[in-house]
Amino acid sequence: MANSMEVKGSVIASIPSFIENKFGKEGLTKWLDHISIDARQIFSEKIKEDNWYPLTISLTEPMANIAHLFYNWDLKKASWELGRYSADFSISNLKKVFFKIGSTTFFLRKAADFMNGYYRPASITPISVVDGEGVFHITKFDEIEKTIEFRIAGWIERVLEIAKNKNISVEVTQSLKDFKPYTEFFVTWE
Repeated sequence: MANSMEVKGSVIASIPSFIENKFGKEGLTKWLDHISIDARQIFSEKIKEDNWYPLTISLTEPMANIAHLFYNWDLKKASWELGRYSADFSISNLKKVFFKIGSTTFFLRKAADFMNGYYRPASITPISVVDGEGVFHITKFDEIEKTIEFRIAGWIERVLEIAKNKNISVEVTQSLKDFKPYTEFFVTWE
């Protein structure tokens, strides 16, 4: 399907590491045995972080399998924890230094650019980012699922922690998946 959504390899590269770190080699083997043949083919090889992969096969379905196998179908918890882990996995020490010298508001304004570089076609926009509060909208994301929204929310939460913020709250206040005009993330921190 030519118009299928794609995800950057850097997003999915953290999945096997997350599973092995949290559930051991046995958990990783169990997960690999339960994902589709197409997904297994992707994850059996080294993920090329600059390559693009089909979203459903490489992200949506594998996250649902994680929720099923390890979280008693709690899609929110599984996806949120994976998003948090992927923030640690993808943010290098160099970028962590950036957090020490750059403001949270500056980084969050740039976070939408990062996200737009991870999913295609997609449109993720900062609507308002002021000190202590931010609102982001996803207005285009044809194959969005709650798992992806929760993963992004977990990623945002962990990034704010890495930037040494406190009393962080990230809420998905509405969703494209619920036939709303956009998915909205409302973020607060101190």
